[in-house]
Amino acid sequence: MAEAAKKIALVTGAGTGVGRAASLALMNSGFTVVLAGRRKEMLEETAKLGPSGMSLAVPADMTDPASIAALFDTLKSTYGRLDVLFNNAGMGAPPVPLEDLTLQQWQQVVATNLTAPFLCTQHAFRIMKGQSPRGGRIINNGSISAHAPRPFSSPYTSTKHAITGLTKASNLDGRAYDIAVGQVDIGNAETPMTERMVGGVLQPDGRMMPEPRMDVKAVGDAVAYMAGLPLDANVLFITVMATKMPFVGRG
Repeated sequence: MAEAAKKIALVTGAGTGVGRAASLALMNSGFTVVLAGRRKEMLEETAKLGPSGMSLAVPADMTDPASIAALFDTLKSTYGRLDVLFNNAGMGAPPVPLEDLTLQQWQQVVATNLTAPFLCTQHAFRIMKGQSPRGGRIINNGSISAHAPRPFSSPYTSTKHAITGLTKASNLDGRAYDIAVGQVDIGNAETPMTERMVGGVLQPDGRMMPEPRMDVKAVGDAVAYMAGLPLDANVLFITVMATKMPFVGRG
């Protein structure tokens, strides 16, 4: 792994779940991490869990382009460079039949899960292309849903498929500027978003079944591994999932 000392990372959705785990793993690997998210108190809690002086909490709304721009302005004015961006912030819509979803619910998921990573990638490209040493790494939070959907998940599943397209296209566009882009597809990490799996979630055959989950630290460690690679190497896609979750095979 490349030396990460004095390198700057930005994690969106850093206040809870995967974002918190990735932020802590990056800090423990020597990165200074800009913690972005809507709730300042949760960002500050993430900061306290990590090494002292290795993070900066910056509240930001991923559905607001002006807030995203201000986030990157703060990062650039504070540190002058960006080495790793983890596009992590995301959300789902209520698990209801497709025809019952409102346009507002659809648009909110698209804004958070797809438009925000696109805008963050644009800002990161501008910084990474102009800094010295040039380049950097962008890691996108994908999902098992980018391979196989759950029932009643069309907004979330659609955006995660789209993230795969963004990963491939931006990796290609970044090649000339030493910008490496990869994606981590996550299945059943133990976070607030997956609490409902303990009591049972809807399966394609109509049954409600509990599903195994894994320690979210495994995802954070995978992000830190990807972030620590030299820029002449890239993990384009990696799947980190609960071993016994119902994904591979039938049923």
